[in-house]
Amino acid sequence: MHKPCFISFEGIDGAGKSTHIETIAQWWRAQSREVVLTREPGGTPLSEQLRQHLLHDAMDPLTEALLMFAARREHLVQVIEPALARQAVVLCDRFTDATFAYQGGGRGFDWATLEQLETMVQGLPEGNIRQPDLTVWFDLDPAIAAQRLANARMPDKFESQPQAFFEDVRAGYARRLQAQPQRFLKIDASQALPEVHEQVLSGLQRWWQAQGAKG
Repeated sequence: MHKPCFISFEGIDGAGKSTHIETIAQWWRAQSREVVLTREPGGTPLSEQLRQHLLHDAMDPLTEALLMFAARREHLVQVIEPALARQAVVLCDRFTDATFAYQGGGRGFDWATLEQLETMVQGLPEGNIRQPDLTVWFDLDPAIAAQRLANARMPDKFESQPQAFFEDVRAGYARRLQAQPQRFLKIDASQALPEVHEQVLSGLQRWWQAQGAKG
């Protein structure tokens, strides 16, 4: 039987994480693995509805955090956990680290409250908390990210935040890495696309080999 695998992709807007997810999916498919591509907030009909409110509607910081975790709970129950139960590879465009980075770092929301919500929403029967097996963090200076986004689509309420907000978001990601370094693969996203791709693919291969997996 295959070993299930849950990988999340993180980074501030403009870091380029979404560009590499399909490439990684192809790497897994070449090994005859079922791959589930999904995203947060989103991934289910209800969670996608909540995504629209979260990205475009002004709301109280606690309301924002609660809706993020409500969407995540539906996503876990309906998509992520069933996929892992059948030994699939789940590739998720953002997961809980983004909530700590954006709501905890960017918004300055209470970190301890987010940890309580994380435990409640992601708790497993055996007492652990569901986390990605690997989190690929595309680290990038917010000034460079802003240049990349200058001619992008109409920004949502997060993308339109000032550079100082994204500096705090980046610090939030760094704090999560410091707390759980064993599951992070940090990528220098300031490099050119081919170099970033090589970092991601080689890092993924080294990590998977270290797991002792055989397929």
